Amino acid sequence: MSSAHAPVSNPFKQPKAVWAVAFACVISFMGIGLVDPILPALSAKLHATPAQVSLLFTSYLVVTAVAMLVTGWVSSRIGAKRTLITGLSLIVVFAALAGMSGSIGGIVGFRAGWGLGNALFIATSLAVIVASSSGGFAGAIILYETALGIGIAVGPLLGGTLGGISWRGPFFGVAALMAIALVATVTLVRPTPRPVKKTGISDPIKALRHRGLLVMSLTALCYNWGFFTVLGYAPYPMELDAHQLGLVFTGWGILVAIFSVFGAPRLQARFGIARTLYANLVLFSLDILMIALFTGNRIVVICGVIVAGVFIGVNNTVTTQAVMTISPVERPIASASYGFIRFIGGGLAPYVAGKLAEHFDNQHVPFYMGAAAVLLGVAILTTAHRQLGEAERAQAAEVAADPAGARREALEEEALAEDLGSAT
Repeated sequence: MSSAHAPVSNPFKQPKAVWAVAFACVISFMGIGLVDPILPALSAKLHATPAQVSLLFTSYLVVTAVAMLVTGWVSSRIGAKRTLITGLSLIVVFAALAGMSGSIGGIVGFRAGWGLGNALFIATSLAVIVASSSGGFAGAIILYETALGIGIAVGPLLGGTLGGISWRGPFFGVAALMAIALVATVTLVRPTPRPVKKTGISDPIKALRHRGLLVMSLTALCYNWGFFTVLGYAPYPMELDAHQLGLVFTGWGILVAIFSVFGAPRLQARFGIARTLYANLVLFSLDILMIALFTGNRIVVICGVIVAGVFIGVNNTVTTQAVMTISPVERPIASASYGFIRFIGGGLAPYVAGKLAEHFDNQHVPFYMGAAAVLLGVAILTTAHRQLGEAERAQAAEVAADPAGARREALEEEALAEDLGSAT
C-alpha cells in the first residue's frame, strides 16, 4: 500500500490494545468453521439426528440475528469497551457450558447464549480497533481484515485437531482463548467515547422500509440459505473424521479470506457491482447443484465445499459494499438491518436441510433446495437493478473525487463484509 492510501507504512505497528482486540477477533471468527469437523461426532456420541445437531447453527445464528437489532442501542448507551467486555464474557461462559453439557439440547441452548455474546462483540470490535489505533485508520482496517482471515482459515483446523481428541475440545478451546482475550481487553483497551447520538431500538427495523436495503437483505437471506446448507450439512455425506473435515474446511476458509480481501475488489473494479453479484450468485448456485447431483461422490462434495469459499468471499465483500452505498441510513443501522435478515436465513437453513434429508430419506434434497434458494436470490436482486446502478455510479464518483479516501472507504467496507459474514 502506498503512502497515499495510509498515513503509515506498516499497519502492524499498533498499540497493545489493538492487538488485544485483534486477537479476540481471530478467536471469534474461528467460530465460522470451528464446529463443522465435530458435527458427525456429535451426532454419533449424543445419539442425535443431523437435524438436531444442526440446531447448533440455528440457535446461534437466530439469536445473533435478533441481537443485531439491539447491539447499537446497547453500545450507544454503555460504551464500546463495556459492550465488548460483555460480549466476550458471554462467549467464555456459554462456550464452557456447551463443552460441559451432556445433551444436544443443552449444547444448542448454550450456543444461543454464545450467539448473543458474539453479536455484541462483532458489532463493536471494528470500532474499538479503529478508536484505539495509533497507526492510522487504513492500517487498523488492514489489521482487522488480517485477523478475520486468520480466524476463518484456522477455525476448522483447530476444530478438527481438538475434535479429534474429544467433541468437547473445540468448545473448551474457545472458552480458554476467549478468556485470555477478555483479560487482555479489560487491562489494555481504553474506554472509548460514547456516540453523541444514541441509536433507537427500532431504527434497524424502520430502515428496512428503504427498497434497496430490503432487496439486498432478502438476497443475502437466500444466499445465506445456500451457504449454511453447505456449511451445516455437507460434513455428513463426506464421511470423514474430525481431522480430515478440519482440513477440508480450512481450505474453504483460506479461499473465503483471499477472495474477500483481494479477489472481490478486483472483480468489482473490472465488472461492476451488478454483473459481479449476478455472475457470482449463479456460479455459487451451480456449485451447490453439483454437490446435489453427486452427493454420493466424496471427492466431488469435498471439491464443491472448498470451491464454495471463492463465491462466499466475493459475495460477502461486494454485497456489503452495495448495501452500504445503497442505504440512505447510517452505516451501523444499515449493518444491523442487513445482518438481522441475512442471519435468519443462515440459522434456518441447516435445520431445514436435516429435516428434508430425514423426510425424503435422501441426502441430495437439501442441496437441491440450497441451489434453488441462491437462484431465488438472483431473481430478487434484479428488482433492485436500478439501485445497484446508482451504487456503482456513486462509488465511481467517490474514486474520481478522492482516490485515497475512496480506497479507505473500500477497506472499511471489506472489513464490514467479513464482520457481517461471520456468525459462528
